[in-house]
Amino acid sequence: MAHHGNDVLNRTSFHFQPHRNWINDPNAPMYYKGFYHMFYQHNNLAPRFSEIMIWGHSVSQDMVNWIQLEPAFVPTDSFDRHSCWSGSATILDGKPVILYTGLEEHPELDRRQVTVLAEPKDASDPLLREWVKPKNNPVMLPPHDVPHDCFRDPTTGWQGQDGIWRVLVGAKEINTERGMAVLYRSKDFVEWTKYPTPLLATQDTGMWECPDFFPVSLTGKEGVENSVNNASVKHVLKVSFGGHDGYVIGTYSSENEDFAADSEFTNTTADLRYDHGMFYASKAFFDSVKNRRINFGWVIDTDSVEDDIEKGWSGLLSLPREMWLDTSGKRLIQWPIEEINYLRTKQVSLDNKHLAGCSKLEISGITAAQADVEVTFDLPVLEGNPEDLDSDQVDDAVLFDRDSSVRCVYGPFGLLALASSDLTEQTAIFFKIIRRGNGYSVVMGSDEKKSSLRDNTRKSAHGTVLDIDPLHEKISLRCLIDHSIIESYGAGGRNVITSRVYPKLAIGEAAKLYLFNDGTSGVNIPSLEAWSMRNAEVNLNAL
Repeated sequence: MAHHGNDVLNRTSFHFQPHRNWINDPNAPMYYKGFYHMFYQHNNLAPRFSEIMIWGHSVSQDMVNWIQLEPAFVPTDSFDRHSCWSGSATILDGKPVILYTGLEEHPELDRRQVTVLAEPKDASDPLLREWVKPKNNPVMLPPHDVPHDCFRDPTTGWQGQDGIWRVLVGAKEINTERGMAVLYRSKDFVEWTKYPTPLLATQDTGMWECPDFFPVSLTGKEGVENSVNNASVKHVLKVSFGGHDGYVIGTYSSENEDFAADSEFTNTTADLRYDHGMFYASKAFFDSVKNRRINFGWVIDTDSVEDDIEKGWSGLLSLPREMWLDTSGKRLIQWPIEEINYLRTKQVSLDNKHLAGCSKLEISGITAAQADVEVTFDLPVLEGNPEDLDSDQVDDAVLFDRDSSVRCVYGPFGLLALASSDLTEQTAIFFKIIRRGNGYSVVMGSDEKKSSLRDNTRKSAHGTVLDIDPLHEKISLRCLIDHSIIESYGAGGRNVITSRVYPKLAIGEAAKLYLFNDGTSGVNIPSLEAWSMRNAEVNLNAL
């Protein structure tokens, strides 16, 4: 059995995961009577996805340290006989209710996906340990234009100015690859009616899973409650498809149920994404305690099934990320919640360093396998005659490869995380400055190709293009390193890349951290701060 902080088996020390076995989608995060609640898709019998899934349940007072409770939902009735799949929480008159997807026992449509309503057995219990499923379930059935197995993951509800409740359900149109966010309305949260048209739909994306829909303020970082809709907000629609969480920002009117999105889903890297690495099926909620919007995502394990069985667990959740609208209004900013900083302990710092071309600098004095690093890069000068790069003619795999032959004005430069002393293992989180059109672009990547000497793990090269102008802005990076996961936040959280890596040598005290510059031109480092991170208490109480 893998135990807490076991470096050999790459278990994390401050990310959310159950005591053992399988986790996937985060479900129904909320704050209620002094506790943050996290429910999650769980197989409590083995470290693999199962034909029968239940809802795990943990509580916290800071979203960093968690106590595992008994499962919240297990199959009990015909409407969820084959599994309790994902869903969301809504606060009704001060009391939480949950809508989730039940896999129904049906004589003709095997494992038909239906929407189930659940209520707390005792709303005065701050831990919400027991739930009931009223007899009028299920409250939604797949509509005629949606396959019976492509109707799932209801959102948190919101009220229009008419007082009527709305939720979305993820779906796919029958006999096509048109993804849809199907809209339902109700006066009492019990009797639901499908709206004639989806809130949004896009061809060629396939099934839309785990939709989220919420307002964001046009000014400032503060979050707003789900039903707020006025001239001071825009709305975000997030859907999960193609292995990523994509989103669009737009203007929503509840009077005619019109959502005018500022962009479209293209099913390419041009889409706005919460994360450009291993991150999926996320769920956001409004934290009324600190007036902020917080998001969690599922981070899958990318080692082998055999490895998962040996270590006794698989999957974890991202760090909770605060989200707000960038001042440009064109994208969201994400940043780890401030409570994560309380885990910081021993600190090292550098100021005004110059990192010459083709050089490395070890950052010593911290636990490199369990660390928080913030660094800023500045480019001495941008001139000369770099290669002109037409982005339409360069494959993403080339652009996001640290070792690609595409000539850079600067870089690649950045951090080597979870590196072995001989550098045979290393994960490079890097930037490349390339010429694009009449200006410059900043490529951000997380290259896992050398992350492990083991050959039974997936090693990818993730990347994105930062929405900054290196002529006028410094390039910032924050990496949270936790044994087998690296969350990298570029440009103050404009872009995020999450990597899963499984070093064989670079574990525990043997792991090292370096600054590196593979380019021929030097770069300046105005500041670097790095901290060792303490262990969080995450679901250590075995049930």
